[in-house]
Amino acid sequence: MKKKQNLQSIEGCGSCCNSNVDSKNDNSNTKSFKIFWPVIFSFIMLVMGLLFKYFLSLSFFQDWVRILWYVVAYIPVGIPVIIEGWKSIKNGNFFTEFLLMSIATLGAFAIGEYPEGVAVMLFYAVGELFQSAAVKKAKGNIKALLDVRPNRALVYRNGDFVSVNPEAVEVGEKIQVRVGDKIPLDGKLLSEKASLNTAAITGESKPDTITKGDKVFAGSINLDGVIEIETTKEFKDSSIARILDLVQNATARKSKTELFIRKFARVYTPIVVFLAIGLTFLPYLFVDNYIFEDWLYRALIFLVISCPCALVISIPLGYFGGLGAASRNGILFKGASFLDAMTKVNTVVMDKTGTVTKGVFKIKDVVNNDAFPEAEFMKYLMAMEEQSTHPIAQAILEYKAEGTDFEASEVSEVAGKGLKGTVNGKTVLVGNEALMTSNNISVPKETESIVESIVIVAIDGQFAGYVTIADELKEDAHEAIEQIRKAGISRIIMLSGDKDSITKEVGREMGVDTAMGGLLPEDKLNEVERLQKDTGTTVAFIGDGINDAPVLATSDVGMAMGGLGSDVAIETADVIIQTDQPSKIAGAIKIGRSTRKIVWQNITLAFGVKIAVMVLGAFGMATMWEAVFADVGVAFLAILNAIRLQKMNWK
Repeated sequence: MKKKQNLQSIEGCGSCCNSNVDSKNDNSNTKSFKIFWPVIFSFIMLVMGLLFKYFLSLSFFQDWVRILWYVVAYIPVGIPVIIEGWKSIKNGNFFTEFLLMSIATLGAFAIGEYPEGVAVMLFYAVGELFQSAAVKKAKGNIKALLDVRPNRALVYRNGDFVSVNPEAVEVGEKIQVRVGDKIPLDGKLLSEKASLNTAAITGESKPDTITKGDKVFAGSINLDGVIEIETTKEFKDSSIARILDLVQNATARKSKTELFIRKFARVYTPIVVFLAIGLTFLPYLFVDNYIFEDWLYRALIFLVISCPCALVISIPLGYFGGLGAASRNGILFKGASFLDAMTKVNTVVMDKTGTVTKGVFKIKDVVNNDAFPEAEFMKYLMAMEEQSTHPIAQAILEYKAEGTDFEASEVSEVAGKGLKGTVNGKTVLVGNEALMTSNNISVPKETESIVESIVIVAIDGQFAGYVTIADELKEDAHEAIEQIRKAGISRIIMLSGDKDSITKEVGREMGVDTAMGGLLPEDKLNEVERLQKDTGTTVAFIGDGINDAPVLATSDVGMAMGGLGSDVAIETADVIIQTDQPSKIAGAIKIGRSTRKIVWQNITLAFGVKIAVMVLGAFGMATMWEAVFADVGVAFLAILNAIRLQKMNWK
């Protein structure tokens, strides 16, 4: 029940229309009919009543028949609002939009303006339905986006592995994870060994080889062979469950603008009620031909016009529209306050591994001596690596060489050093410098200064060459920097726990302003805090691992990579990039700016139209129909303006 109340608080005025919405049955035709039938019924009755009176001039449609007709038209849309107003009064909240609408419409009936009374409440209900549909669509976009995260687990039951929802897996059960799959729950390894991509957790680009009994974490990717795990945590403690909970309660973190409007409405509404009372009775003291019904009608118009629905609905909906639009673009904001915060960002600080790089191996350079041309050299190397399941071997085997006629035999693993075997009758060594040293093979000194992972090859006791293996930049990494610059960000900094030489090289290639490596989590934290000491600096930090959690929490806006990001990083961050694309950073900034622009357009529209029609109404120059437009019509326009966020393109 608590979650439902939180959701309704974002849904504008929270009228009866919203209270009838059951999110579990959004696709039910029956449920949709129950939501819309009061509005449809009242609309048909109103239109028929106007036809009977003003176009067909039917003789029976007068006196008590006419009154009863409009009362029946009013009940489906009016009674629920009156009930909500009474509930608010019982809870000590006297001055609400429910009270304003109830007084205005019942007052219209009291002075014989029956169609206007029905029309005001009818269009109010339609506005609520329209708003509710827009909010539901935005929520649906967010929830659908979250569904791309791991949603199945192969658990051992009744002698076989069966696919179940991770929520059904209990602590202590055995699960199986196939090659390329994400580990769905935290646990400990039951298999003899495993090679995991843990870049999301540790920030280390090299795959982690673990052995039986070691801990494994949800979000790690199994790189080699089928493995089995015993779970140590329930699904409710996983990143998925926590994020879904954050989505349900995202609007708890409201923007300053939204909070101001709600506080303003609480002060504004009672003032309006007393002004309406004054407009009804005070003219008696100053006007010679005072007619109570005329001044009461003006006061009722004043009440309808001054109803804060357009503001209370459209502003939260504007922010929620921004949340939904962001979700459609693979970006999850945890609250409206962070949409506002993104508009102030002028410094972007980012991690390297897993943020702008893939956290996977790829051949960077091939260096061979004259005795072995590159193609032949690689055939020797690939023949040996075909016998290995190590992730580095997989990177080497992606090399495109012509022909596969070389075969390795008698291959053995030298613990901690590499491989030894025979290829085409030649003895081949593949491994690190220690392997070469132990076999009395001289290695060029240039290899000592290489910062990347290196695989050295010797053939028949002679140094043949080496390959370097490096982390690969994400496809949109360069585009990300370009788009961030175009978004007007003045400074881009890269901080990494990887080697300083590698980080600086990646930074130069990316075109960032500053790149620093070899940093511990506390070093990153200190650097961001140093930047924040400048009062004119607003920092957004982008990371993906547990080691990034402290700085994600400290930065003005923390952004986490959600596809491979660790549970801790995702929970700590304010914004989650579900697609793992760094180019979405600029998109988040642009969406924040567009949302704020829409919100202020709505504020200006609502206040401008209301003040103009309010003045006209006070001087008797506006009718209830103009009042309906000034209230519900402006709300419609504001909602449509907010919905524009769903259609915008921020590329």
